[in-house]
Parts: sequence; C-alpha cells; structure tokens
Amino acid sequence: MAMGDPGRRVLGLDVGLRRVGVAISDPLGLTAQGLDTLERTNLRQDLARLSALAKQHGVELIIVGHPLHLSGKQGRQAELIQQFASKLAERSGLPVQLWDERLTTLVANQVLRESGLSRQKRARAVDRLSAVLILQSYLDSQSSGGLRGPQRWLDGC
Repeated sequence: MAMGDPGRRVLGLDVGLRRVGVAISDPLGLTAQGLDTLERTNLRQDLARLSALAKQHGVELIIVGHPLHLSGKQGRQAELIQQFASKLAERSGLPVQLWDERLTTLVANQVLRESGLSRQKRARAVDRLSAVLILQSYLDSQSSGGLRGPQRWLDGC
C-alpha cells in the first residue's frame, strides 16, 4: 500500500529509558496525533504492548526516533534504539524504520515551555510531543517527495 492510501496508519515512537512517547497518523498518512505515553516496564512487556497497540490501530509501519549526535554520528543510545527497533520488528511482524530525531526533544520542550505548562505537566507531555514531531517529520517527507516545507515549493517554480 502506497503512502496516502486510505487506511494506512503509521505509528511513531520516541523511545526513552523510562517512557515511550507514542503518536499515530491519520488514515491518509497526513497528520500525526499523540497517544498515551507508555511507562516502560521490561523489554518483553514493552514490545508486547507496542505490538498490541499497532495491531489495535491497524498500523502498517512503525517509525522509531533515532537519537543521533548533532554531527550525525551514532552514540550508545542510538545503538540501543537500533536493537529495540529490531526486536520490535521481530515481535510485531511489521516493518520498523529508524528516523533521525535530532533536536526533537529540544523543540518539544521549547514548545511546551512557551505554552505555559508547569514543569511537572511538561515532563509528562514531552515524550508524546516528541513522538508527534518525529512522526510528522516522517509524514511530511513522504508527502513532499523527500523535501520539506518551502524547498518543495521553490523547486516547483
């Protein structure tokens, strides 16, 4: 099924040590909406819960934020996320794609800080918003043929 076909849903994840931010696309694959953040327990249960969530929503692809250094190089956290993504693909039977998430958490924190939320409420919302930003970035890249924002418009002139 090609991107944009009715019924195609994509799950976006911001995987952390304590929580997993979760977002899902609309059926057309145009917009990302946040779902409840999952508190991590252990790997087996985390994978089972995420697999069940994907099945419940009719997901066909899972996007996992890949925490690269600003230089683009991988660190230890990126390696751990790769292992997690591989195990999630195995457990869910779905394709799992890593997606560059550089600066996503920083942007999410800034947006939430500017919204006036208390520090406690921001802490609970940042993982969810990060997942939305990761998934929306992926969806935007698919709908623009790999280009983002004004670049696509300029190329069409």
